[in-house]
Amino acid sequence: MAEGMTRIMIMAGAALAIGATAGAAWLSMSGGDSDLALSPGTIDARQSDIGGGAFTMTAHTGEAMGSDELIDGPTLVYFGYTFCPDVCPFDVQDMASAVDMLAEKGVDVDPVFVTVDPLRDTPEQMAYFVGAMHPEMIGLTPDDATLDSVKREWKLYFQKGETGEDPEDYLMSHSSFTYFVTPENGVIMLFRSDQSPETMAEDVKRWMEAVDHPALSAAS
Repeated sequence: MAEGMTRIMIMAGAALAIGATAGAAWLSMSGGDSDLALSPGTIDARQSDIGGGAFTMTAHTGEAMGSDELIDGPTLVYFGYTFCPDVCPFDVQDMASAVDMLAEKGVDVDPVFVTVDPLRDTPEQMAYFVGAMHPEMIGLTPDDATLDSVKREWKLYFQKGETGEDPEDYLMSHSSFTYFVTPENGVIMLFRSDQSPETMAEDVKRWMEAVDHPALSAAS
């Protein structure tokens, strides 16, 4: 048992290191405007080519959902997997907390969780996970072709780790950003794992105020 736990922790550490490197590589490609003062660590993605492209995935309810249905207003999106031992649960909970903080300010933002591990993250597994995170969260399981397409469009990094004796015993190394996106503007900003829910909520609201987003008018 101890040997197995040590192997898992080593793999998890490697996953985090690779994910951080991939994130740094993406950051070198991203751009942004200087007219919006964002918090330290927040990535301004307004001038990047990240995102875009229509897709359809299976929701945790079992129904097929298209990107136009999922991103029909201000949305926070996270790509990870439910078997992640030490990153995704905390990041997704932070995203959920940011959504609640914005709701308290009268700002409606939807939380979406997309798995990069469709082999194990069936709709049933996703339903269990997102149900524990936030009542309004949508969990999505893509097929392999859709996941490959989204990986290119959204500049994702993920890679399956070494498999143990059980073919379903493995970790996924992956980038770990929370994306803020709207249907009109595409991906606007990315948040790192070490940023707080308060920071996410503040930056999202700051951008919405700067552009006088209709969601603010509806909330007032």
